Amino acid sequence: MARDEDIVQGVRASLPESIGANAAEADDLEGDLGRDIAALHEAGWLTACLPATSGGRGWGSEHAGAVPALDALRRIGRANLSVARLFEGHMNAVKLIAVLAAPGQREEVFTAVREGELLGVWGADDPGDAVRRDASGQALRGAKRFASGLGLVQQAVVTVTDDRREGQGTRLAILRVTDAARMDAKPWQMAGMQATRSGRYDFTGVSITSDDWLGEPDAYYREPHFEGGIWRYCAAHLGAAEALFAHYRDGLVRSSRAEDPHQQRRIAECAIALESTRLWLVRAAQAVEADGASSNTATLSLLAREATADNCRLVIERVEAGLGMAAFAQGTPIERIARDLRVFLCQANPDGKRVKAAAALIDGKFLPADL
Repeated sequence: MARDEDIVQGVRASLPESIGANAAEADDLEGDLGRDIAALHEAGWLTACLPATSGGRGWGSEHAGAVPALDALRRIGRANLSVARLFEGHMNAVKLIAVLAAPGQREEVFTAVREGELLGVWGADDPGDAVRRDASGQALRGAKRFASGLGLVQQAVVTVTDDRREGQGTRLAILRVTDAARMDAKPWQMAGMQATRSGRYDFTGVSITSDDWLGEPDAYYREPHFEGGIWRYCAAHLGAAEALFAHYRDGLVRSSRAEDPHQQRRIAECAIALESTRLWLVRAAQAVEADGASSNTATLSLLAREATADNCRLVIERVEAGLGMAAFAQGTPIERIARDLRVFLCQANPDGKRVKAAAALIDGKFLPADL
């Protein structure tokens, strides 16, 4: 059986001609990432997210797969951040199903993944129209916004407001989301991450049965796998920042500006920021995905997210300062990657996550090294 690093190395060679080469063409609200998702399936990456007992390699779902998953997300992030966003959502959904699903439910979904289906996690409700059960209790009403992968995701883990239970908790359901009539990509009018097709999906009238529910009420928010899991999308952020750095460095060499001491200072600052981020994320991923990990390890991911955001923005700023107007030329990889990264860094509720991290450190009297 091939090793994880063999899979990563094998796909690395094909990224420039498949996912990376399609990035510019797909950079549009009507962009099509279908062939990129198909390439990931053919390379075994969608299946690699499954636990080893289900034929996968535990990428993002088991401790042994934590670092290989991080490396995979970085590499896709370098090629196309929009593809990385969808792959991270798939990995997140697999993790939730591995942890929460009943055995039969788990095997049914994982069989679909082995056959090439892309999963997603859709949590953001349309304002004033949260997804919940209707009066009959047998169907849903409401809609999701920022539902990434419209037309590409076949099954989504969906948050459902459960106001039929005491405490009005939130439940998860795993639902098919392939009805084109329910999709509306028009609300996604963002400057970056355009190809993710993160639009609106209307669940009004969709049937819900006991077989669709995933876990108990509020299981979604249990740590360390709620906030703790954000190391995954941070790994994609890091990959994009690494791509910016590589384009910047190579551009300086081509233009014979690499010997300028001001540029060398920027190169060194970017390198330090990138490696600092990688070390934070490796530690967070290994801690969160460890067997029996405590809820406190989620704070490591929250802190790693802060480090990732700060360091990615430092890289963007240094690259733009070093290249000047050339960094903003539309249609260039640097302009596209920086635009996508700025948008993706805003996900999700960064101020709230910072508050959670600070509160945990204060209340628990932790040093970061103790987490």
